[in-house]
Amino acid sequence: MGAAIGMLSGVDADVAQFARLFEGFLHHMEAAAQAGTTSPLKQTLDAHLGADCRAMPIISETFPPYDHANVAVALDAYLESGDRSYELIGLSGQQRHYGSLSDLIEMGEQTGVGLGSVDHVNLAVGTEETMAAVQFGIYLIQDAGVPLVLLLRGVQEHHGPDTGVTVELLSAQQDPARSLLAAVRRLMVELNVFRGQVLSFGQSRIGFMGAGPVLFHARPNVGREELVFAPGVLESVERQILGIATHRDRLRASGQHVKRGLLLYGPPGNGKTLLVRHLLSRLTDHTVVLLTGWGMQMIEPASALARMLQPSVVVLEDVDLVAMDRGMSPLGNPILFELLNQMDGIAEDAEVVFVLTTNRADLLEAALAARPGRIDLAVEIGLPDASALRRLIELFGRGLDLRLEHIDAIVAKTNGVAASLIKELMRKAAVLAAHEEAPEDAASGRLTVTDAHVNTALDELLSEGGALTRALIGGNPAEQGASAGPMVAGPMGMMPPSGGAVWAVTAGRYRRTHPDHH
Repeated sequence: MGAAIGMLSGVDADVAQFARLFEGFLHHMEAAAQAGTTSPLKQTLDAHLGADCRAMPIISETFPPYDHANVAVALDAYLESGDRSYELIGLSGQQRHYGSLSDLIEMGEQTGVGLGSVDHVNLAVGTEETMAAVQFGIYLIQDAGVPLVLLLRGVQEHHGPDTGVTVELLSAQQDPARSLLAAVRRLMVELNVFRGQVLSFGQSRIGFMGAGPVLFHARPNVGREELVFAPGVLESVERQILGIATHRDRLRASGQHVKRGLLLYGPPGNGKTLLVRHLLSRLTDHTVVLLTGWGMQMIEPASALARMLQPSVVVLEDVDLVAMDRGMSPLGNPILFELLNQMDGIAEDAEVVFVLTTNRADLLEAALAARPGRIDLAVEIGLPDASALRRLIELFGRGLDLRLEHIDAIVAKTNGVAASLIKELMRKAAVLAAHEEAPEDAASGRLTVTDAHVNTALDELLSEGGALTRALIGGNPAEQGASAGPMVAGPMGMMPPSGGAVWAVTAGRYRRTHPDHH
């Protein structure tokens, strides 16, 4: 209004005078409307604090969206300990979601915000476990005789991608408020609901590219008997990952670092993911963060969790999606840079393992191995040889009554295919056996699979009409056009050529070792 009056220069003096009087009239009417009225929220807070709450400082802190359960657990533990008591109240009115604590105190009456019920939300804290947490509530706290007011507000996704879990503290004394926040942060680490779990980051429910809810997964249970690799491969991987975990205290005491990185590479369908699942099933005391697909962009919070909750494992599957050589893009690769920064930023004595998998080792950025401590061991999980093919047929046929008289011929015909094709071969042979089975034998136990069933199934998979199926489930890499081809060692340490070997990474260079070499 004042600005409008300033624009009236040059107009009729009576009109300008009327505008000034009207502005004053509006101010008086607003003051009259507010006279004698006080926000119920302000009255409650003033009574609890024993003074005008508008004159008191507010300390606030924002936590990541995925930490809502940890904030709630830590706050409950703090309030239930020591000489403390509290009352929990809620607010009503849609506008309560759109203002800070000071805004609610100052403008709550005008925006229709009043006292109401507390908002709660169910949060996952395990694969089959949830907890009820405060989504929006005000705690009236007495902490050893010191009154404090705490507003806890959960994630408000409809407000934008940067919202998190906010805590606002109101008190005449700032030291108790700061102490409360410090205690909550400490208890969030001690009582963290993620510790020892297998986690991944889910996408925000309305599509913002931020850290959405954390998803919990059952820990895999994959035994050694389910794995078929070239001789020495499994032993090398277990020694690098499980062996260091077993002896970490002795290694630290001897001045050796325990942070480590493992790269599993090779054509798809040969057991890289299965090997990772085997490692996770053995590392039962480790917190695991899985990053695949969309979750790859969450490398920073994943690494922060790994540091806080060690011993821990960070798994990045198909890492070539984000760790391609930076020269392949004129715009650079920000997720690659973040990955390198996080791998470098973790202390050497931290019990944190990075496990990376890729089908295209030739695309990877050489800097992944250029500095010791990023990738210590690179292992090719290649196509199965004749011995492995025989073991795979027995493995995937273990629930069947196998009556194979010419298994060597089957092995010869499947030379050059991925392990995943052998799995599909045995399933397809079982389907054929079930289809041919007489009705009276349908419930008589295990299916009997013969050479004829396997050969018919194999002919179908290897036929021209099954080319797409063969490509999808693991045919000859040359037929799929996905062969990585040979790679050249450069000054930064390029990825090794294929050949089924185990590669130790020393000072940024790959050194070929015999799989059985200890």
